[in-house]
Amino acid sequence: MYLITVFGNLLTILAISSDSHLHTPMYFFLSNLSFVDICFTSTTIPKMLWNIQTHSNVITYEGCIMQVYFFLLFGQVDIFLLAVMAYDRFVAICHPLHYTVIMKPWLCGLLVLVFYIISFLYSLLQSLMVAQLTFCPGMEIPHFFCEFKEVIQLACSDTFLNNTMMYFAIGLFGGGSFIGICYSYSKIVSIIQGISSVQGKYTAFSTCASHLSIVSLFYCTSLGVYISYAATHSSHSGATASVMYTVVTPMLNPFIYSIRNKDIKMALRKFFGMVAIKGPTVLRRKNCQLLQGSKH
Repeated sequence: MYLITVFGNLLTILAISSDSHLHTPMYFFLSNLSFVDICFTSTTIPKMLWNIQTHSNVITYEGCIMQVYFFLLFGQVDIFLLAVMAYDRFVAICHPLHYTVIMKPWLCGLLVLVFYIISFLYSLLQSLMVAQLTFCPGMEIPHFFCEFKEVIQLACSDTFLNNTMMYFAIGLFGGGSFIGICYSYSKIVSIIQGISSVQGKYTAFSTCASHLSIVSLFYCTSLGVYISYAATHSSHSGATASVMYTVVTPMLNPFIYSIRNKDIKMALRKFFGMVAIKGPTVLRRKNCQLLQGSKH
């Protein structure tokens, strides 16, 4: 599953970068999402695979702090990208004539840069706060990686400030992004309902169906982790549910976009050389022209 995630998202990046027709804001954000998914999965899964292979569940203190840092970093960027992709679809459907004016390339690049800066500062702050905590010897984390919430709960010192900061960030970044996504799609649905033709409704909805599927998958699995943990108070069930948004969702993203997106399919065919049929066609035309010229 890890190899499928890496190669699937890598193919999406290569297909978008190799096709000039896909150099648009939507696919720019999609390529960044694929890159973040590779990094997000690589933060936890290789260490887990190494532990399985060596039959050892040990991780160093420094390695645990680094894992917390990168997990928060790429997880936060992922949330920001899903929100801005929803806004991109909102502008494309609700304000199509002003799309190129609003979604300028330099603005898209600036947004992604701001997302990385905010996520870098947030994850750095949280990691430094975790580093200030005192942990008891022989600490065991009931998870397959250093999950931020589990690490805080196992600290021997006071974690009030850490928990306050964690829930504040969840409400500000996670809740704010989710509200923005819901607002964008509420406007999109109202616009689609106003379209009279069935074909027009299908065309408008198909432009955002892939992104809506990824958003639903990501948020539903993430929410399922906290619901299962709150309902059972079992760390094992929370770890099992975490596999969905740390492994399954990044793996399914390229499949969702490639299956429902004709442009990505065409770009992948071009990337693998499926359009090389043009060569013999051109030669036949030239041969036909030569034959016609010899007859005259």
